[in-house]
Amino acid sequence: MTLEVVRDEKTGVAVVTLNRPHKHNAIDLDTAAELSAAWRGFRYDDTVRAIVLTGAGEKAFCTGIDRAARVPQPSSPYSVDDPLLTIGPKANDLWKPVIAAVRGMACGGAFYLLGEAEFVIAAEDATFFDPHTTYGMVSAYESAYLATRMPPGEAARLALMGTAERLSARRGYETGLVSEVTAAGDEVAAALRCAEVLSSYPTEAIQGTVRALWTTRAPTLAQSFAQAPQLIALGNLPPERQAELFGGRGGGFRVR
Repeated sequence: MTLEVVRDEKTGVAVVTLNRPHKHNAIDLDTAAELSAAWRGFRYDDTVRAIVLTGAGEKAFCTGIDRAARVPQPSSPYSVDDPLLTIGPKANDLWKPVIAAVRGMACGGAFYLLGEAEFVIAAEDATFFDPHTTYGMVSAYESAYLATRMPPGEAARLALMGTAERLSARRGYETGLVSEVTAAGDEVAAALRCAEVLSSYPTEAIQGTVRALWTTRAPTLAQSFAQAPQLIALGNLPPERQAELFGGRGGGFRVR
């Protein structure tokens, strides 16, 4: 299993851990399927009223899609299969609150998860970045999630600068992406404290509020997602050119 789920029936909180530290918790097809199954399973599990999402190890929360994953694509240019579109709780019709606890790197496809969490708690050593443009790819879905959580200029800078710049936990807090910064190693405990508070409240009120908050973002995301496949098809370099850029690993970066 590439996903670890631990339930505490006493507190009503479940901890979901991306468990591929040797791959910086990158998501392969098995992990994507396990995430979707976990969120859908929580819909029917009344013992779980709040969830903490985190990544194993100290180096990364998640680094997006595993580049080694083989994702079959239809031959039609009008159809694109993106396994990350189904990894988030909202994509699976789950309205129980999810709190993300981030340590280390959170980049690229990690924003599919962070974008559907209610809020993010980050260790002081966490860094956020989006490598797409550096490697000749359009940041479409990731940018849409970022644009609904950060001021437009900050979202643009993070999406456009690629690997040349990483957003620190502190700067993430200043711009609204992060709601709390903790000492390294304390992020899960802080998220658990929040989750236990949410779990102690009437679940119908909590889930209704989660749904109400999401309705303010959903129309913007839906409009962006409708255009994303075409923008990706038009703007992405051919796979062989992307591979060349990945091999070169791009330039340096700065943390702010």
